[in-house]
Amino acid sequence: QVQVVESGGGSVQPGGSLRLSCAASGSIPIRYVMGWYRQAPGKQRELVATNTLGAIQSRANYGDAVRGRFTISRDNAKKTVYLQMNNLAPEDTGVYYCKFRNLDTRDESWGQGTQVTVSS
Repeated sequence: QVQVVESGGGSVQPGGSLRLSCAASGSIPIRYVMGWYRQAPGKQRELVATNTLGAIQSRANYGDAVRGRFTISRDNAKKTVYLQMNNLAPEDTGVYYCKFRNLDTRDESWGQGTQVTVSS
């Protein structure tokens, strides 16, 4: 179906920045949403940011913990979503997963995740 691959994770100090990328491939529909979720050890996966991709319109949504610090953007031609993470804090540490959702069929695809570690 659709495959997504994340990249850009790493280890940074508090206050630092990282830029994550998620590229989709396969049978990509016209209407879909791509976004980022994260999961700390022993915790449930939570929303980071999503971006609904369509032929004309787009819409961004952010989790409360990251709003104002993270920015999601897209490249429709490349079927790629980016997550610019600024002013990172230790609480941002976790595995960041890219999610692809087909808005017509409701099918979902998840990437394998990329580790983000924020520590001194």
